Amino acid sequence: MDKLLYINGEWTGNNLEKIKVLNPADGDLVGTVASAGKEETRAAIESAHEAFGPWAKLTAYDRAAYLDKLYDLMIEQKEEIAELMTREMGKPMKESLGEVQYAASFIKWFAEEGKRVYGRTIPASAENKRMQVLKQPVGVVAAITPWNFPAAMITRKLGPALAAGCPIIIKPPKETPLTAIKLVELCEEAGFPKGVVSLLTGSSSLIAGELMESDIVKKITFTGSTEVGKMLIEQSAKTVKNVSMELGGHAPSIVLEDADLEKTVKGIIASKFRNAGQTCICINRVYVHEKIYDEFTKKLVEETSRLKVGNGLEEGTDIGPIINRDGYEKIKKHVDNAVEKGAECLLGGKGQDEGNACFFEPTVLKDVNHDMLIMNEETFGPVIPVQKITSDEEGIKLANSSPFGLAAYIYTESMSRGTHLVEGLNYGVIGWNDGVPSAAQAPFGGLKESGIGREGGTEGMEAYLETKYVSIVI
Repeated sequence: MDKLLYINGEWTGNNLEKIKVLNPADGDLVGTVASAGKEETRAAIESAHEAFGPWAKLTAYDRAAYLDKLYDLMIEQKEEIAELMTREMGKPMKESLGEVQYAASFIKWFAEEGKRVYGRTIPASAENKRMQVLKQPVGVVAAITPWNFPAAMITRKLGPALAAGCPIIIKPPKETPLTAIKLVELCEEAGFPKGVVSLLTGSSSLIAGELMESDIVKKITFTGSTEVGKMLIEQSAKTVKNVSMELGGHAPSIVLEDADLEKTVKGIIASKFRNAGQTCICINRVYVHEKIYDEFTKKLVEETSRLKVGNGLEEGTDIGPIINRDGYEKIKKHVDNAVEKGAECLLGGKGQDEGNACFFEPTVLKDVNHDMLIMNEETFGPVIPVQKITSDEEGIKLANSSPFGLAAYIYTESMSRGTHLVEGLNYGVIGWNDGVPSAAQAPFGGLKESGIGREGGTEGMEAYLETKYVSIVI
């Protein structure tokens, strides 16, 4: 399966170097993609620039019609998209199908939200004045997306950008470009005008360098590591670009003694082991009140032990492969370091290195502390470290000790104590008795070093709009 670049409504790049895309579950070749350079990136920027004026002038209803068609195509072909996603990324098919549905929900939501972009009239300061506020599209957008959610992290940016009137250039990661290409094929099938949607695969440094240098590209939206995000923010200063950054996390979960244990364990497992723990908002640290500590860990181990590790294409698989060897080695390092420093491994703790593929057992660690790497760094793997706490305040203090502030979770049946925790936690997304809080209609983003701006909800639409104030003397 050889796939090309999509620039100005044409598939191009036959003459370019090709990059192999391998299945992380077995090392098999899934396909190849063209490797774009500076010239191709400049061509995509120019075509997006040409498309901006006509696309922005369409009515919100006209733009919504294109998005509605894209949504229908995604739902019609969800099995095909999901299988492709599993083959190039490794997540179980049931999760891939869920992601396609989730990804499509952003297209549906923003098709409608684009019709609700309102300006306003301000009471004037003089009889002969009229004061207005207009909302207009920011301009050409470049989206740089991660490998762990190959569809949803694109549509969460694509939907609002297109609904607002902005052409978009998509740069997917080298690990999972094929899902992105499939989505752009559906954009072509939906009839989007030339230049409105572009796709560039290849070297991140070459492509991102051109995007950041260009004064035509008015906005960068990025999901990925804090380290790379900081570099992009620094580079964006040269042309004062509008930026949206969804960066790293290290999500804590606080479990109080009045928590419903069945609900709690179910929620924590749903969060932690989704995508083999390779998500930016999965629970990375669990703080449990001493009164239920032993009971909680026992139930957690019982439920976790039922999870099946394997190829995502095999029926019954709960946890697929680790995306690459670097990710596998980091997980192993975190577990080994915790055990060496006194943590007790109640379940798992071992990896399966099969040469062309790496898997890691679902793992539960008891009696961890903040001297261990796993409580200070994002693991990005199927490991749950559990630490005992004696009070609500201790839980808040430990949870807030990280420089990251993307997502946090709390488990309590007390409205007053839960409210106290929510208000005390410095995180942009909080799940209260909910391990899966994300939704297209809700704002998503972090505090501190976890990012800038929000995606999803009405806030996600605002991220692609400029505010223009007009004062008129009549």
